[in-house]
Amino acid sequence: MPNIYQHINTNKRDTWVIIFFFIIIVSFIGWFIGYFLYEDSGLFFVSIALIFSGISSFFSYYNSDKIVLAISKARKITNVDNPRLHNLVENMSIASGIPKPRIYMIEDTAMNAFATGRDPEHGVICFTSGIVNGLDKRELEAVVAHEMSHIGNFDIRLMSIVCVLVGTITLLADGFTRGMMYKGRRRSSSRGSAGGLIMLLGIVFLILSPVIATLIKLVVSRKREFLADSTAVLITRYPQALADALKKLEADKEILEAANGATAHMYIDSPLKKGNFSALFATHPPIKERIKRLEAM
Repeated sequence: MPNIYQHINTNKRDTWVIIFFFIIIVSFIGWFIGYFLYEDSGLFFVSIALIFSGISSFFSYYNSDKIVLAISKARKITNVDNPRLHNLVENMSIASGIPKPRIYMIEDTAMNAFATGRDPEHGVICFTSGIVNGLDKRELEAVVAHEMSHIGNFDIRLMSIVCVLVGTITLLADGFTRGMMYKGRRRSSSRGSAGGLIMLLGIVFLILSPVIATLIKLVVSRKREFLADSTAVLITRYPQALADALKKLEADKEILEAANGATAHMYIDSPLKKGNFSALFATHPPIKERIKRLEAM
């Protein structure tokens, strides 16, 4: 059975491999559009695609926390509002060596929590009132440690970049489809049978690329959850507390009204539960698998 450090190293390695393939996909689509639709301007469109991704990532980096908190209708919690919760977060901050994050709350009886913020100095943890009231002290500490792990591991920054790349791929694929309406047939016929074959393969890839990109995003999200679970155990030294918390979250059947498809991947457990969706399109790894790993540590 792999130990905690092996879990962390494996997840970090696999995540960066996935990000590398994202960049390859964006570059290929940019080249394909330029080469076949705009007079062999493939390299130019690769540059445009990567620059657009970079600018979008920069905007997300500085504003994603504000946008997510506004969408979630979360309010800031001061030490006067809930001294117990502040003390608990401060204790975990000391244990993890991460600056104490700001605390927000969503008034909802569904049990969940998420972290946001571009780096540890600007971290935010948002709880639902349901999870604060429904877990005991050790379990809530474990949830805080999990969310602080997301902050310390820069997961929010990474997921912001991945989401932007998914959006870029979708926009590029849509742009190619529109371009095909005007230029595609003429360009492919002028290149002969080989050009037509490449064009056909490229079209198939572009049609599938938004789906592929979305699946990659979901894989990244699932990897980060396993990593945060492992890192939380390093902070608390008590994996059973997080396992017990996840069991309570699994038993909670309420739907979090403030969540949506754009923010679902950020939560400690999927807030859009609990339908019979394919595991391939799940934003989180199976909670039973997470509990199994924790109890084996």
